[in-house]
Amino acid sequence: MKISVGSDERNSVTDAVVEELRRRGHELMLHGPLKDDAEHWPQVAREVAEEVAVGQAEEGVLFCWTGTGVSMAANKVPGVRAALCGDAETARGARIWNNANLLCLSLRFTSEAVAIEILEAWFSNDYQPNPEDDARLRELAEIEADHLPEP
Repeated sequence: MKISVGSDERNSVTDAVVEELRRRGHELMLHGPLKDDAEHWPQVAREVAEEVAVGQAEEGVLFCWTGTGVSMAANKVPGVRAALCGDAETARGARIWNNANLLCLSLRFTSEAVAIEILEAWFSNDYQPNPEDDARLRELAEIEADHLPEP
């Protein structure tokens, strides 16, 4: 799977996640300091989210100090459903109920061990189509469409 990964900082957690993704056989597209570029979190999040939205990457992973900044920025891109996950159960729920396609992690709160647990939950679960969640995702798409500029 092709995965876009970005951060505004490189540390042991980002390195552990990149290593784990490669170990799982994913092809990575790196952004920010992970690619030796000095970029701020809004730009890194935009690049990763746009690659996911247009299909250059099947999924994305983003990091910033709290995780909230990259989550907010990524969710500005139509078609992206970024989820800030602090634990494996939240990651599982984001996948099976919300069809999340971009994982956001906090560099402040996420240890290497927890990050690996979150990745395991993220990649072990997929969206499970069902009438209730399908309806909620349509509502989400309607909100997004209501705020897109007219062509």
